[in-house]
Amino acid sequence: MNDMDVDYSFYTGKSKAFSVVDYVLFSLTLAASLGIGLVFAIKDRKKMESEEYLLGGRKMYAIPVALSLLVTFMSALTLLGTPAEIYNYTTMYWWLCASFVLAILMSGVVFIPFFFKLGVTSVFEYLEMRFNKAVRILGVVMFLTLTLVYMSLVLYAPSLALNAVTGINLWGLLVSVALIATIYTAVGGMKAVLWTDTLQAVVIAAGLFAVLIQGSIVMGGFQNAWDIAANRSRINFHDFSVDPTTRHSVWTILIGGGSLWLSNYGVNQAQVQRALSCPSIRKAQIALFVNLIGLIFIVSMCCMIGIVMFAFYADCHHLQFNNLITSTDQLLPLYVMDILGHLHGLPGVFVSCIISGGLSSLSSGFNAISAVISKDLIQPFCCRKMSDRAVTILCKIIVFVVGGLTVALAFVVSQLGSVMEATYSVTSVLSGPMFGLFVLGMFFPWANSWGALAGGLTSVTFMVWICIGAYLNKASTGVFSSFSTDGCNWNVTTPSATLATTTSPLNITRDDAPLGSSDPFYPLYELSYLNYSPTAVAVVVVVGLVVSFITGKADPETMNPRLICPLFDRLFPCLPEMILGPLRCGVNYEWEHDSVTKYTLNGTDGTVNINKAISESYDDNQKQGHIREKVESKIGRDNPNFIQSVL
Repeated sequence: MNDMDVDYSFYTGKSKAFSVVDYVLFSLTLAASLGIGLVFAIKDRKKMESEEYLLGGRKMYAIPVALSLLVTFMSALTLLGTPAEIYNYTTMYWWLCASFVLAILMSGVVFIPFFFKLGVTSVFEYLEMRFNKAVRILGVVMFLTLTLVYMSLVLYAPSLALNAVTGINLWGLLVSVALIATIYTAVGGMKAVLWTDTLQAVVIAAGLFAVLIQGSIVMGGFQNAWDIAANRSRINFHDFSVDPTTRHSVWTILIGGGSLWLSNYGVNQAQVQRALSCPSIRKAQIALFVNLIGLIFIVSMCCMIGIVMFAFYADCHHLQFNNLITSTDQLLPLYVMDILGHLHGLPGVFVSCIISGGLSSLSSGFNAISAVISKDLIQPFCCRKMSDRAVTILCKIIVFVVGGLTVALAFVVSQLGSVMEATYSVTSVLSGPMFGLFVLGMFFPWANSWGALAGGLTSVTFMVWICIGAYLNKASTGVFSSFSTDGCNWNVTTPSATLATTTSPLNITRDDAPLGSSDPFYPLYELSYLNYSPTAVAVVVVVGLVVSFITGKADPETMNPRLICPLFDRLFPCLPEMILGPLRCGVNYEWEHDSVTKYTLNGTDGTVNINKAISESYDDNQKQGHIREKVESKIGRDNPNFIQSVL
């Protein structure tokens, strides 16, 4: 044992402190992010168009868009939580990389081209085009709720973890991060967000590399760490259980995780808005696929760090050793201080990595919320004639207000204690129903607005019920793998620390997990959190279609083809027409190629000369009469008027 070994926390019972160099490097990361925002604020001070502010003028390069897409949902929670997941359970979580492939391919081939052709700024504009204003508002409320709660957690949880281990002031760190993200997002707009995200992606990669390389050196090589983890039952890739309550099986991760990440990249405003900032569908697809490489890289790095971290603490599980940390989310910061604390500056790089994850998620959320509130709540209801300059100023004000609200919500979260886990679960149950509304509208032409409202509300109610039921009944979320405290220095533990050495694998469960429950719905409460998303989508679609058929289904033949996605044409374009034709469910995509597609159902009092539009589109009188009959039947039954679309 050398002098460095005895300096580890499981020998001393103490965590190493931040050095001056660490604080300097951390501060430089914050200053650089703020500086980029100010640069774009000065550079574009005369450009006050809302499209320039919210979408970068739709002229952004693929690489910065790709890196921004990457770090938006690779938040500080992910960077801290993924290594802890491997430490607590097994490497099954690594299968998430396969679900990324499915989600990104579907987003790039189906969803992003669909929204690109609509020319929207907010994805929720589509819900009104397809259904009505009430469905649009329902989607907006879901998005705002889940995004605000998620951002408060992204801000608070990592700050708490870093405070507990490094000694950085909790509220000083929290307010600083929120303030800087708010300022550079508000003054710099989409361009500032994209370029700061690019910087933060580099910082995240540097921090992860530093931890993995030094961790492998300390363990005598990554292979040695892998062997230790394998001997303690941490290496497992072959759980093919079809039980939906299994925390992480191959099918749970591929189907549940794929659905969750498809909703993130396919319909979440924060991600779609970035893709729409590209000048073409092709550039947006390139950005998505470059982002896919980054996703696999970051998650793989985090999983590898989880393996070396477990190997390092294999004989001294801190949560059963002393009161130095209180949750596994604090394990990675403690581990970093153990292995990098003697190398002044590198702990600062790691903290910069974690804070960069938080900054990128916050700025993306602020930018998306400003677009949604201005485009979906303010302009349609009270300020239809607002100038473009006024919209841009309004968006900047919204960013500042939302930034302050996020800090306030972070304070509320800090008072909830253990309820924070339940709060985080609520954000995941809202994204599923929101995704379901888009799936219902895009792929099921028979669905009407009554079906969408009923499906969305039923899904939210059902998923919140499962989430709250799981929390109140303390449903088990999985079985921990084995831990040991044989290598701990018990001379430095507090009196409250107790010995809890285990040797057999997979025999530690959650301390609060019940032995059983008389509740007949208890099996539902044990549903894997990854299956929340596909379950919510299924409820929206099933309830939505049933209600639509009861209340009078929409007619696919008169449906505006721009509002229905030809799924099989996108996925299997090489199939013969005799197969693709019936799979279009009666939607007349001939309209997509003529001037009738310049007109869209809007639900307002505007009118247009339908006869003229049809006459300009078709030379054949019989065809004109056939189309006119379809249009008039549609106008008489649903969304009363066609008006010329600015799309």
